[in-house]
Amino acid sequence: MDIDTLIDAVIDREGGYTDHPADRGGATRYGITQRVARAEGYHGPMRHLPRAVAESIYRRLYWTRPRLDRIAERAPALAAELFDTGVNMGPSVAIGFLQRALNALDRDGTLLLPDGQVGPRTLAALDAFLAQRPTLGETVLTRACDALQGERYVALTEQRPLNKAFLYGWLANRIGSTD
Repeated sequence: MDIDTLIDAVIDREGGYTDHPADRGGATRYGITQRVARAEGYHGPMRHLPRAVAESIYRRLYWTRPRLDRIAERAPALAAELFDTGVNMGPSVAIGFLQRALNALDRDGTLLLPDGQVGPRTLAALDAFLAQRPTLGETVLTRACDALQGERYVALTEQRPLNKAFLYGWLANRIGSTD
């Protein structure tokens, strides 16, 4: 799956303009928060954020900068999961899930520091894991990251009951599928 398809799917899932009172992100359009839009140079009303601006932000901040393109070269379904998780929780959280999953599934004792960054050690650990598990390795890692994402949604709701307004949708739309 290419990044344009992933961005289209995220925008479809996120929808248009929202400003839910329980959402700490505040006003959003296409899933881009006002804070992110402002940091990226958009200063107009969030209700009118152009789709092209949202697409550019997604490509730069949630795909290229966190180096998910490097993950996609090795494991495209995993990269799609990490992209979707990163959009919703932040790229470093998504990559941290990958690093934790690689550590948990490691068979040779080499552990990663879950720093939320795709660097040479993370890529080497991913390569080693996929070489050890060529048939279902990508699927298992993707499921592990998805499971960690689901657990975090439940924990966020336990910590902040106002998130109950979002939990059902998060689980329905974010867990189990990125298409």
